[in-house]
Amino acid sequence: MSLETVVILAAGEGTRMKSSTPKVLHPISGRSLVGHVINAVDTLSPKQVRVVVGAGREQVEAHLLEIAPHVTTVFQEKRGGTGHATQLALNGLKATGTILVLAGDTPMLTGDSLQQLLDHHHEGGFTASVLTAEHPDPTGYGRIIRGDDDSLLRIVEERDADDIQREIFEVNSGVYAFDSAKLANAIGKLTSNNSQGELYLTDVIEILRNEGGKIAAVLIDDFIEILGVNDRVQLAETAALLRDRINEELMQAGVTIVDPLSTWVDSTATVANDVVLMPGTAISGNTTVATGSIIGPRSTLVDCTVGSGARVIESRATEAIIGEGANVGPYTFLRPGTKLLPNSKVGAYVEMKNATLGEGSKVPHLSYVGDAV
Repeated sequence: MSLETVVILAAGEGTRMKSSTPKVLHPISGRSLVGHVINAVDTLSPKQVRVVVGAGREQVEAHLLEIAPHVTTVFQEKRGGTGHATQLALNGLKATGTILVLAGDTPMLTGDSLQQLLDHHHEGGFTASVLTAEHPDPTGYGRIIRGDDDSLLRIVEERDADDIQREIFEVNSGVYAFDSAKLANAIGKLTSNNSQGELYLTDVIEILRNEGGKIAAVLIDDFIEILGVNDRVQLAETAALLRDRINEELMQAGVTIVDPLSTWVDSTATVANDVVLMPGTAISGNTTVATGSIIGPRSTLVDCTVGSGARVIESRATEAIIGEGANVGPYTFLRPGTKLLPNSKVGAYVEMKNATLGEGSKVPHLSYVGDAV
């Protein structure tokens, strides 16, 4: 059975963010929260992706059109729970193959873990499979209730759990794989008989089980992948975790990062081996840094192209091309359209905009160069 459809639930109000920006549009590491989820999902090559939108509909739809024009949006006018949102996403959908349902505020999820869930789901011929993790502080998460045979019985939401169930550390990630036809049949049987008066997608698990379906709970090793973002504190915590993951991958690939805690590289940036990133460096957007370059300390590159062997010291550059062997800084500001040809030099306290500096040429210090070649 193949993955036919992915449904991303992104309609929440996000009131705890206390922001005019919809929660799923808050950025970390070069992408919005929902952008990270879409990036992970796209590695699975689903036939279609549906995103349920609600709060800030116009902003979210405009963002999705820009970053992922292949997705289809579904509007949830009145928030009625995850079950209701999934019902809306299923409207007009041909119930075939496997459907993957997940939240739009879990930027740490990887395509590898999603593939692990799908592989287990398909190999075992399960009706439904839930991605789970053991969380050291499960407060706020739905608890996984297993049977004597270790199978998944049901998922109990935090607010509906009793004291014994709250002691369980295995929690629901909010990521589900379903047999589409069976999900379509069961989801209409949901009721809002719970503390929130909403339709919980989690209740589908018990419905399917009672109808004789095979249900699996797929435990992943790293609980940080399932972390959701609900407020600014969690946004900062998740950004730091993603920074650490990216930096570790870069160092394993041959990049020297002198101080990983003060070095921020976006997930959209590309840094080659034998690059040295000094403390206080930020590599943002679609920046590419070629081998042998040294960036920093205290430097920021946004959507720049840096040639091999270049050096950027205590400077900021946006949408600039820094050629092979070029030297920049300290305290240099390169604005959009700046192009430094190989082995050129821009010295201290220089600002350039929409200008090209020839090969081997120098702008020593205390200068402004704009709209010039």
